[in-house]
Amino acid sequence: MKLLWLDLNSSYAHSSLALPALHAQIADDTTVEWCMVSATINENTGNIVKQIYQHQPDIIAATNWLFNHEQLLHIVSRSKALLPQCCIILGGPEFLGDNKDFLFKNKFVNGVFRGEGEEVFPLWLKVWNRSRKEWKSITGLCYLDESEEYQDNGIARVMNFSALVSPERSRFFNWSKPFVQLETTRGCFNTCAFCVSGGEKPVRTIPLEAIRERLDNIHQHGIKNVRVLDRTFNYNNKRAKDLLNLFREYPDIRFHLEIHPALLSEELKNELAALPDGLLHLEAGIQSLREPVLEQSHRIGKLSDALEGLKYLCSLKNMETHADLIAGLPLYHLTEIFEDVRTLAEYGAGEIQLESLKLLPGTEMRRRAEELGIQYSPLPPYEVLQTREISVEELQTAHYLSRLLDGFYNTPTWRTITRTLILENPHFLHELLDHLVRTDVIDTPLSLERRGLILYDFCKKHYPGYLTQVSIAWIEAGMSLKKAPAEKVRTKRQVPPEKWEIVYGTYRENLRLYFLPTDEAEHGYWFGFESEIQKIQPVFKAKN
Repeated sequence: MKLLWLDLNSSYAHSSLALPALHAQIADDTTVEWCMVSATINENTGNIVKQIYQHQPDIIAATNWLFNHEQLLHIVSRSKALLPQCCIILGGPEFLGDNKDFLFKNKFVNGVFRGEGEEVFPLWLKVWNRSRKEWKSITGLCYLDESEEYQDNGIARVMNFSALVSPERSRFFNWSKPFVQLETTRGCFNTCAFCVSGGEKPVRTIPLEAIRERLDNIHQHGIKNVRVLDRTFNYNNKRAKDLLNLFREYPDIRFHLEIHPALLSEELKNELAALPDGLLHLEAGIQSLREPVLEQSHRIGKLSDALEGLKYLCSLKNMETHADLIAGLPLYHLTEIFEDVRTLAEYGAGEIQLESLKLLPGTEMRRRAEELGIQYSPLPPYEVLQTREISVEELQTAHYLSRLLDGFYNTPTWRTITRTLILENPHFLHELLDHLVRTDVIDTPLSLERRGLILYDFCKKHYPGYLTQVSIAWIEAGMSLKKAPAEKVRTKRQVPPEKWEIVYGTYRENLRLYFLPTDEAEHGYWFGFESEIQKIQPVFKAKN
């Protein structure tokens, strides 16, 4: 029996763990011949189908989630037309809700799995081509039987999570990506109504020694970035501390993980502060800075504790903390979103990620959408279109604000000046947003240089007192000194002043020295560039 896995991802950088996680459990089963077709959602559908057809599989299996949903169905429906005897089996987050309508609408799909597949998928492979009556015993499987009656076998949970064979042992584990995912915990203690893990109980963990073995393997493959899959890393502060100590053993790996700012113990705070620079990249789940919103979302943890914890995390100089807000949550108003962005900027969040709420299958918020006054798209990615508190137009404004944040605040080159403008000018965000929308560039991909030109031109008209800071950011990013943001820079035969205050670097006479005046008294900033090597950023900075 030949099983073809369709590994369909949203981009080259991403790689699903589903195939190696399932394959690792039954890699020694010689009755199953495994093969794979790997692609992204942006590739030509016909070419992907051709590759599948050439394999002539008995089974096509794939993971379905909101960003590959549409393309996946195009591919497997065509494959079924070409290979009518082939069995199509799907799993993934898209099937955590009621699957009856999906199966009746897409009869080319023979069945879908709800929940965790490592234990039940091998059981299904033993009966896949037998009577549908034998499918009844496979937990989590939803399908139409011979009489086209809908059968629902509930949800599958792997209770002995630590006993699973790790995905890294599968020959299908992809070591070529910029990062790998390491699932250290399954389930979540939290009850967030918008999250597919909100009801995923109990929390199951892998022993520390097993994680060390897996990290040794990852390290030997030269991986530099590990995304730790743990819904709330610090739900247990003692375990979090033990994991941090383990991560210290791999100083050349950067660990990306989610942390709940409301649940930080003093001991864990001290542990975080003592870590080497750059070892961690934190995502702080906050969603909203409004108590009623968080209560309606059933998120555990006091807001006051969350704000205190987030402020602490953002103050740490040895790591960067990103914070997220979700537009479209019940009771969340647009004015509050703008205010919360300013608060996060005040805290010094490394990035501010503003997303629109998506009502995912299987979540409590989707089940209660009508009760909560939420209207949402019936098709993936199921984004909220309107609530009682935020209109269609306001949600579009929130989308534009997200684009602004990504283009300016979340870009290291422009972050400092953007943050300064946000904090010192209450209307800056609204005014820059209006400018970007009016000039029709808000949804256009913009180069780093183009963003700098836009910001400089905007400040020249509305915030001239900040032009010097924009120019400094432009120069330090190594951009052209012949363009507007460097229009005041003096580049020819600059002689150092008698006294200056060195900001960074060491001055040498062979440096190309440029001067940016800040007043008529010849005060300003000095930048030194290497003459002998092609380094476009300054290596020396001083002010007088």
